[in-house]
Amino acid sequence: MNIILYGSRYGTAQRYAKELSKRTNINAVSFENVQDINMYDEIIYIGSLYAGSVLGLAKTFKKIKDASGKTIILVTIGLSDPLDDKNIHAIEKNIRNQIPNEIFKSIKKIFHFRGAIDYNKLSFGHKTMMKLLYNAIKNKPKEALTAVDRAIIETYNKKVDFTNFQDLEKIICEM
Repeated sequence: MNIILYGSRYGTAQRYAKELSKRTNINAVSFENVQDINMYDEIIYIGSLYAGSVLGLAKTFKKIKDASGKTIILVTIGLSDPLDDKNIHAIEKNIRNQIPNEIFKSIKKIFHFRGAIDYNKLSFGHKTMMKLLYNAIKNKPKEALTAVDRAIIETYNKKVDFTNFQDLEKIICEM
């Protein structure tokens, strides 16, 4: 049995998951609502990135009793460039810190897609965090900026949507 799980606070990861569900006829469920993750053979986890961590990933994957025989595809949704090697390395390092090594080794493929942000919908805490980050990096020399820094500067205090459902075809090809 297959499932699409998602961790989404403001809706972008959920939108990707629901669209993938439409294209594959696999049920999409929030990580908070999955009953027993162990009953699934194939797990596609789509999670938003917050401070380098994938929302709900650690909480969900710690419930897996035995990853052998499972096919796991992981998709991260963030604002920064998903093709930037340093960005990918940092995300994957954080993923390794979130889940047991046995489960990390069972991941068939990790995809990185761009998401969306609407400052008007951010919680007070997230707005404050983004303002602090923006103020800390806005005067850095361009060559010193990371992909995350560039994304923060590019999107600060705006509504932007980099969602690209065509990226879902990459997942479907891996299934």
